[in-house]
Amino acid sequence: MAGIEIKGINKSYGGMQALFDVSLDIAEGEFVVFVGPSGCGKSTLLRTLAGLEGIDSGRVTIDGNDVTFAEPSARDIAMVFQSYALYPHMTVRENMDFGMKVNRFDPKLREERIAEAARVLQLEDYLDRKPGQLSGGQRQRVAIGRAIVKNPKVFLFDEPLSNLDAKLRVQMRVELESLHKQLKATMIYVTHDQVEAMTMADKIVVLNRGRVEQVGSPMELYHRPVSRFVAEFIGSPAMNVFDKAGVRGLDLKGETAFIGCRPEHFAPVAKGQGNLDATVTVKERLGGETLLYTAREGGAGELVVRVNGDDETPVGSEIGLAIPEARLHQFDSAGHALR
Repeated sequence: MAGIEIKGINKSYGGMQALFDVSLDIAEGEFVVFVGPSGCGKSTLLRTLAGLEGIDSGRVTIDGNDVTFAEPSARDIAMVFQSYALYPHMTVRENMDFGMKVNRFDPKLREERIAEAARVLQLEDYLDRKPGQLSGGQRQRVAIGRAIVKNPKVFLFDEPLSNLDAKLRVQMRVELESLHKQLKATMIYVTHDQVEAMTMADKIVVLNRGRVEQVGSPMELYHRPVSRFVAEFIGSPAMNVFDKAGVRGLDLKGETAFIGCRPEHFAPVAKGQGNLDATVTVKERLGGETLLYTAREGGAGELVVRVNGDDETPVGSEIGLAIPEARLHQFDSAGHALR
């Protein structure tokens, strides 16, 4: 278990800069998630920590040791990739043993580590099977087991669940959270899926075009986004962000250009009674909740409203929407949050 310090990392590929002056502190034992859209630099940042990518400037420190120019093997990290990358001709036991065997670990130690990893990952009954005899989730657990037996200071995960179906991804998320609690290890996890980030992370790092947009706990980012980008990226459905024109009865700052409100924070009321009016165009029932897709008057855009699953508002209804002052978000013309 180790802390990580990243100071002023810049990284370019030819004439294209991928990371801009990235600085982060990651505490021992934290589960940190790098999240953002495709091309934001999250995987590049992870690969620089692993030593798989060089940097143009900056410093990387792991457990107090400067590893900026160290080889991957000298960083005491283990990485789990999107592809399982298992040897198909080897058993589960042999796959987990391979790295230790190549590095001439003591045979007894190798056996102990494999047994412990198999116990933690519930793979005891599969040690003598080959990857072709396993499900996708079991193969991914083997890949994680191969990392665990290295007993590293830091675990790095690069979108490890992307190849799994939706149900299995949920199951594996729970298993990874449990694994983190058991190992008490420092883990850094890359994903483009903000739901994964919200459900798994102690701390989320939102990246946007190679820059750190915001760092904080999941609920801090959800309730106090520093920018329109974070507000619209974190949350499913995303926060409604819309032009202030036509909105009534709110105490808005002079610089306010856009207003934000989470779908669940709108309060549907009678037309003319709220802060704006809208027409219900689509109704999406999800069981315990219902999403109302509404069009603002005058073609001023669409708003999503989350209501109780038993809501009976018919499509075509004209309704008012009230925004509680405590749930109001205001952004300037550049997309910065106004406090």
